[in-house]
Amino acid sequence: MPRRKESTDPGVEVKRVTRGESAALAVQPVDLSTLAELALRGPLPEGLILPEGITLPTPSPSPIKRKRRAAVAHEPHPDSESDLTPLEEEVPKKRKRKARKVAGQGEDEATPKVRRARPPKPEPVYVIPDVEKKQTTFKGRLGYACLNTILRSKKPASEATFCSRTARIDTIKKNGIEWVKELGRQNVKDLLKLVEWNEENNIRFMRMSSEMFPFASHPKYGYTLEYCAEELKAVGDLANKLGHRLTTHPGQFTQLGSPKDEVVANAVRDLTYHCEMIDRMGLGKDSVMIIHGGGTYGDKPAALARIRRSVTELLPRNVRERLVFENDEMCYSAEDLLPLCEELNIPLVFDYHHDWINPSSIPPAEIIRQANAIFERRGIKPKQHLSEPRPGAETIMERRAHADRCQKLPDDLPDDMDLMIEAKDKEQAVLHLYRMYGLQPVIHGACFHGNPLLMLSKLLNL
Repeated sequence: MPRRKESTDPGVEVKRVTRGESAALAVQPVDLSTLAELALRGPLPEGLILPEGITLPTPSPSPIKRKRRAAVAHEPHPDSESDLTPLEEEVPKKRKRKARKVAGQGEDEATPKVRRARPPKPEPVYVIPDVEKKQTTFKGRLGYACLNTILRSKKPASEATFCSRTARIDTIKKNGIEWVKELGRQNVKDLLKLVEWNEENNIRFMRMSSEMFPFASHPKYGYTLEYCAEELKAVGDLANKLGHRLTTHPGQFTQLGSPKDEVVANAVRDLTYHCEMIDRMGLGKDSVMIIHGGGTYGDKPAALARIRRSVTELLPRNVRERLVFENDEMCYSAEDLLPLCEELNIPLVFDYHHDWINPSSIPPAEIIRQANAIFERRGIKPKQHLSEPRPGAETIMERRAHADRCQKLPDDLPDDMDLMIEAKDKEQAVLHLYRMYGLQPVIHGACFHGNPLLMLSKLLNL
């Protein structure tokens, strides 16, 4: 039972009064100590006879009680001629605000309310601390994935630039698929802005969002991208003109090795959608689609055999020509995938972070040499992935999460290849490495957007 409250007044002695006694006290005088005990319990009994000289304030009734009392007070007399019910008599009529009239307009026309424009916020001034300068022979491109944090955080939100507008199936049912397809068109238009921003800031490698066209690969609501062919071609023309590499990375549900035919069919449909998007842009061989091996389902050799069958028997030729595998941190190491990649002549993207968590018995330098040989046979520029665990990570789940930025380039990194930086700070992580290694000139205004104090604290903790 909850502990009963005690009186905080040292001059009042509180007596223990039972529930039955409190009802009996309603018809006889009470002393101060008994009164204090009753007050601690809750509302005092009605009709309580107080000690001489003691008065209690009348509690204000609750809004519900006030309405009930008002209804009773306004209840018409049986002989009254009023047709109003108590509730109608109780509720006062709201005063209607009269619309302002303007000369030359009719009485029913009113002046529209004009909102006062807010003055623009001044641009924040950032304190950018120096970074530790390091040396490298690397001459390739650094890239980031899907989202530009500066363009995404623009205010007002209507001016934000991003490529992952999406919807739910309920929204499709409500607004129709054409409404959802327009989200895809806007995503492509913003992709053009991303490429332009990247060029201005010397970033010529980027992963496109897989959510560019919501539900395009859905078994029921899917659609082709022909309606957006002109916008896609404009992005591809610009990327080709500027020498930018655009790639994709279909999500974790793209499982070519699943034992369920429905899951494999969904994966084939998803890869076909990604390939159509790239093909309509007119991008070259370097625009690949990276996927993981997926689950092992308790039997890794059997799962690898299903992947082999899906690639050779189910994937259209144009889809297969853009397919690239990547080692992951849980199921398939680089050593697990290399034989399959060699057999099918499919390149392998080496992920340093994943290899650190799920290592191979083969040294990274040898894995990279074998993987790059496949890239060269196919005439595709090699690429790798780099990320780092968050500071203080200990468990496997903690070590899987990506840090905000990377603090060093890998020791085994070849000089001429493309490196995707998978970090939370996206383009800021690329600019950070640019400044650290002197890889490219960095525009001051492109760095460290958002809350200056927050960004400064993050930088000082790097």
